[in-house]
Amino acid sequence: MNYVQPIRDKNKIEEVKGYLKQNGTRDLLLFTMGINTGLRISDLLKLKVIDVKGKSHVEIKEQKTGKVKRFPLLGNLQSMIDEYIKGKLDCEYLFRSRNGANKPISRVMAYKIINDACRKAGITDAIGTHSLRKCFGYWHYDTFHDVAILQYLFNHSSPSITLRYIGITQNEVEKTLQQFEL
Repeated sequence: MNYVQPIRDKNKIEEVKGYLKQNGTRDLLLFTMGINTGLRISDLLKLKVIDVKGKSHVEIKEQKTGKVKRFPLLGNLQSMIDEYIKGKLDCEYLFRSRNGANKPISRVMAYKIINDACRKAGITDAIGTHSLRKCFGYWHYDTFHDVAILQYLFNHSSPSITLRYIGITQNEVEKTLQQFEL
């Protein structure tokens, strides 16, 4: 099994957003929600307009775990959602397929959208839909350095699983040790 990686360069994240924006707001919103909420792709794809319309927080039942998860829609993400859903019916899927029926894009299409944009941005790491969740985790950890919160958010059984999951490598650990001295 190949493991996908988070995007570890914020400039590359912006490049990916730029490529996705060329395809329309739907693809950009998919990526942006993924990296800012840490939701699995299966949970993102089942969201409907009514789930996010006029809300500061979204509450879902995770498909994989069956657990209820509540997360905020903050700042730019909330603005992006508000703009995107203008004129859409409450019953529409947020990431609606363009084939005419009211159904979400497939996981395969989501993978293609994300992978293509990452390749155009020059990212050569293994990338997939799960990279969005890992990206959230990587940058959340980089910002707050709190593995316990991430372990809770991801519902992992140990900190070591969480660190491995978000792609904290031995090289990154050694870098911190090179800068540490009492």
